[in-house]
Formats: sequence, structure tokens, C-alpha cells
Amino acid sequence: MAAVDTIVVGAGGRGLAYGRFANEYPREMRVVGLAEPDPIRRQRFLSEHKVAQAMIFHDWQSLLASSSQRATAIINCTMDRMHYASTMKMLDAGYDVLLEKPMAPVLGENLGLVQKAEETGRLLQICHVLRYTPFWQALRQVVQSGKLGRVISVSHRENLAYYHMAHSFVRGNWRSEATSGPMILSKCCHDFDVLLWILQQKVAYIQSFGSLIHFRPENAPEGATERCTDGCAVADTCKYEATKRYARDGEGWPLNAVSYIPTGAARLERLKTDWYGRCVYHCDNDVVDHQSVNMEMEDGATVSLVMNGQSDEECRTMRWDGTKATLYGKFSARGHEIRVHHHMSGQVEDVPVIARDGSGHGGGDYGILRSFLNSLNGAPDESASTARESLESHLLVFAAEESRLNKTVVDMDEFRARAWIEAGDAEGER
Repeated sequence: MAAVDTIVVGAGGRGLAYGRFANEYPREMRVVGLAEPDPIRRQRFLSEHKVAQAMIFHDWQSLLASSSQRATAIINCTMDRMHYASTMKMLDAGYDVLLEKPMAPVLGENLGLVQKAEETGRLLQICHVLRYTPFWQALRQVVQSGKLGRVISVSHRENLAYYHMAHSFVRGNWRSEATSGPMILSKCCHDFDVLLWILQQKVAYIQSFGSLIHFRPENAPEGATERCTDGCAVADTCKYEATKRYARDGEGWPLNAVSYIPTGAARLERLKTDWYGRCVYHCDNDVVDHQSVNMEMEDGATVSLVMNGQSDEECRTMRWDGTKATLYGKFSARGHEIRVHHHMSGQVEDVPVIARDGSGHGGGDYGILRSFLNSLNGAPDESASTARESLESHLLVFAAEESRLNKTVVDMDEFRARAWIEAGDAEGER
């Protein structure tokens, strides 16, 4: 198959990670263009890729306006609130698009993206990376094989480490619903996606609870200052204290979020004015710090998803109970584990998880790229998903938010129909 000429839009952490696929697999993908407004990020990306000057742009608007643009596909890694406007124009311009999740933080925009992709005949694939990892593919194979029997109950936990919660959803880019979106959309839309992909059926009813309970001014310890660099009296006993977390030499996440200059001194100086130097109890955050979602599937099985921002370890844990066996799993950077406990024999079976590469998200980063490129070359794999398929996970998120805010149980058939009517397409749900 021919290498696909690709433009990367947005050279932050996600754009950089996806771009590196081209360096490792040049026969599958070539990076021929870049759009990135930040000069440091732009230069960092270009240090890894040879891109012609005429194909370097400061933003997606100037890219699409240029007569020199030449490529087959775009990897869109802009911030969440930019996804809709940029992707709609990219599809109109004739590009196939791999879009970083979530699709869009506004319900109607998600439906609009699906409509546009189908109207233009372009491929719009969402970076639901979990389904492309060896772990989740192995788990799906167990369930689909019938080894568990009929699935009766699923418990799925997104255990968000306390430091990640503070970095991304209290101090960082995804702290505010107005500038990003609901936290369960930003963090868990691909959890919904992988659950639907494994169960191969839709949700009938959904209910959710959650709130911002901890990261609030009234919970600040006595003596806490507005910024961690202001001589905070409780710095030694605070697990969120910013100078310990960020003012270090080195590169990578989360240090680069403060400064690309890889020294502790440079980062300490930035913390005096930067978002990441603020006390976690004195930020402008409003997204939830915990949420639970209960779902009844079409066949009557029940599924619970819990997002928790106070975990000691960054991982996902799960339990699948069937009529023949129970599956326990853990998906973590520290190691993956899938065990099947067979009810009749009492046998405990360890299911091997065979890693394919060292890319992020347990191999999912490169997995989604390869799936996208294979689809463009006319050879889609079994994990490949369309924008319409990805829409279902996003509908669940918005229905869960409606339930959480109104304290109601949401009928998903009614919710889907209402969403399409509000989008101006009563025939859209099919």
C-alpha cells in the first residue's frame, strides 16, 4: 500500500505523538505539512520532520486558504472547541480527517460533523484509541468468543490519578466546560466507545450522578495561598504543590505544559504567572471531579462506568460477569492484566496481552493511525469506525450530562430522536 501524504494540524502532545508514526513507518505515512500557531511547538515538530516551507502554516485557516496545500489527509489535533469549525472546512476542502477525540463539545456539532462527512463522502475517523490497543482487542475477543457466556453485568472504572486530575482538569486546558466541554466527554468518550464496541449493542436507558466536590475554595487548607510560589504555609503537606510537581529538569508530560525550556529554574519562573502555578483550590475550574454512569443495555444487561479523580494510580479496572465466567482486568502503564475465572471448573485463566509497539495509550496511538491509513488504502480493519459509529459514544455522554444535571433517567431512543430533530434532520438517526 502507498504511503499517505498527511498534514498535521496542531503540534502539541497529540500531534507530536501521531507525527512520529511517519518517522517509524515511512512506507505507510508521510508528513508533508504542518499548521501550528505556537512557534516553539512548530519548531519542535519541524525538527523531527522535513516539511517544505510552502507547507508550513500558522493555523488551519491559512492552511485551507493556501494554493500550495497538497495532501490526502489531515490529522486534526486542535483544541476541542476548534474541532467543529476546522473539521467542517477540512471535509469541504476534500480531505479525509483523523480527528482527536472528542468530536465536539456541543451536541449539535457532533451530528453536524457526521452529516458533513457523509455528504462529502470523506472519511472522518475519531481517535478513540482504546479499541486499537492489544489489551482491549484481547478483552473483546474473550467476550465475543462466548467464554463468559451471556454478559449480565459490567463494572468499568476510569481511575484518574490525582496529579493528572489536578494538571488537566483543575489547572489545565480541560478545567472549564465553557472552554473545553464536560469532563466525562473530554476523558471518557472513548471508554463509552470501547464498551459499545465490545458489547455490540446500544444503550436503552442511562442515569448519571457527579459533581465538583473537592477542588473548591472552601476546601483549601488554612494558610494556603493563591499560588504555590507565594510562600504557601502548607506546601510541605500538599500533594498538589506545584513547584515539587513541575519545577524540575527534564522533558515530556507534564513538564512541557509549563515550559519547553527543560530546566527547573525556567519552569519555576513560569509558575509565578502560569496556570500551573495556581493553588488547586483557587482555580477557575468548574468540571466535575467524580462521576458515575449507570446504563441498561438493549438486552437488559447493566453497565456502570465510574470516573474518579482521586486515584493513586492512572489505570482502568474492570469486571465483566457472565453466565459462565467472570473477567477481571487492569489496563495500566505499570502492566496489563486479564484474568477469566471459570464458574464451573474454578479454573483461573490468564489471557495474554501481546504488545505490538511502544506507542502511547498501550499501543493505541499507532493503532488508530494504522487503521485510518488502512481505510484510506481500501483495506479497513475490524476496529475501524466511522463518524456515525463514534457519534453513539458522544450521545451517551450528553445524555449522561442531561441526567446528572436534571436528576433523571434518560430514554436513549427518545434522546437520539430529539438530538437529530434539534440538528434539523428528523431522518438522521438510521
